[in-house]
Amino acid sequence: MNKRILSVLVIITAILAVGIAGCTGSESAHESGVQTADTTPAVKEQEGKDVLIVGIDGLYPPFSYIDQNTGEPTGFDVDSMRWIAEDQGFEIEFQAVAWDGIIPALQAGNIDLVYSGMTITEERAEKINFTIPYWTVNQAIVAKEDSTATVEELREGKLIIGTQSGCTAYIWADENLIETGIMPADNLKAYPDILKAVEDVVSGRVDVAMYDSTVMNDVIESKPVIKIGFIETNEQFGIAVRKDDVELLEKLNTGLGNLMDSENWDMLIEKYQMK
Repeated sequence: MNKRILSVLVIITAILAVGIAGCTGSESAHESGVQTADTTPAVKEQEGKDVLIVGIDGLYPPFSYIDQNTGEPTGFDVDSMRWIAEDQGFEIEFQAVAWDGIIPALQAGNIDLVYSGMTITEERAEKINFTIPYWTVNQAIVAKEDSTATVEELREGKLIIGTQSGCTAYIWADENLIETGIMPADNLKAYPDILKAVEDVVSGRVDVAMYDSTVMNDVIESKPVIKIGFIETNEQFGIAVRKDDVELLEKLNTGLGNLMDSENWDMLIEKYQMK
């Protein structure tokens, strides 16, 4: 588990070093096999075969991240995608894309699909299509170890909340606390990644950080923070494709179904300590 957190920290440092900031650009993993953002069109040819470009969030353990030792994309979603690709007979490469720009990158044809813990929502489904769901998560809330903050105070709009821009936690807080007038907009702080939000919890700049429960386990390991509760959003993850990629959607659904019915699914859950 510690190795995955170190991986995230190394990638963040690398991103800062090359001047990639915010949530609108793409992250490069250099020789990792992760393609850079200027790969167009997305489908390439390699030894006579089409290669599908899979968009991922490179800072989202245990679902998708870059291994610090190998520079290779890895994680539950990455390994699942490799299994599905072999099962369905197509070639793939991975491209790390900043989360705020990943749907525009898909729509523009810079990537062919997104497999990286993307929540299925009605708003997103108007723009893109999703496979069958493969995972369900809720939102974990963490505070500093000596904090007296409570989930009730969060629901009452009394806390300053930090989370990743564009993620489910941000959308939930915006819709349920800000748009309803319960909490002022200034109390919701957006970050390029959840690690920075948790760091600000530790420093006291925000009261709590809120994020997907499965991922939060990795993020807070060895940090002086505690979980104080959950918001039950019960969001479901799916693989995303463009609206017109009907054949690809069918193949992904078939491959995903085959994987979930096999013993390999349980092996991946155990490998990445998903529960």
